[in-house]
Amino acid sequence: MPEQFHRPVRRPTSAFDNIVGTADAAEQSRVAHATASALLERARRDDSGVITERLLAFASEHGIDEVAELWSHAPARSLPGALWRLYLLQTAIRADPALTAMLYERGRVELHTADAAIAGAPAPATPDELAELVDAILRGVFRGDFSVALDRAAAYCRVQASGATHVADDCEPTEPDRASELTRRALRLATYAGDLSAAGSSWRRGDLT
Repeated sequence: MPEQFHRPVRRPTSAFDNIVGTADAAEQSRVAHATASALLERARRDDSGVITERLLAFASEHGIDEVAELWSHAPARSLPGALWRLYLLQTAIRADPALTAMLYERGRVELHTADAAIAGAPAPATPDELAELVDAILRGVFRGDFSVALDRAAAYCRVQASGATHVADDCEPTEPDRASELTRRALRLATYAGDLSAAGSSWRRGDLT
C-alpha cells in the first residue's frame, strides 16, 4: 500500500508547529480532542455545507496538515482517532484509485455480508465512484448522522479488507512480496473497520470524545 495511507501530506509550517514539536503527550492529546471537536461542531453548524466542501477539497488536494497529524496519536476509538482514519481512507483512494476500486470489487464479490450495501457504492464501482463514496461518507460525518457515517466507513473497510485478502491469496504463488503487502493492507483495514464501528457505537451512547 502506498505510504500515503499511513502518513498523508504534512504542510511545512503551521501555527501548531510548536505544539507538535514541544508539547508533552497530555497536551497533544488535549489539543487533538479540542481541534477534532471544534472542527466537527463548526462544520455541523454550517447549514450551507460550504465548510464541509472546503474540508473535503483541501484534504483531497493537499493531504492532511499538522492539525490532523495530531489526531494520528489519539486513541483509535476516540473522536480525533476516528476522523484520522476517515481521512486516511480518502487519502488512500486518491493515491491509487485503480487498485482501491479493484480491491473493493473483489471484496464485494467475495464477502457474503451486507457490508457492500451498507457502504453504499454502486456495483461494480469505478474509481471515481469510489472516491465519491468516500467523500459522501465524509459529508455524512460533517452534515448527517455521524454514527451512520462511521458505520458506512467501517463497512467500506471490511469490503476492502476482504478484497485485499483474496487478491493476496492469488498473488502468493508468484508474487509473495505483493501478497505480503496486500495482507498487511487487509489487516490494517480490518482494524480500521473495528475501530470505526466501535466509535459509531460510542457516538450513539454519547460518550465518543
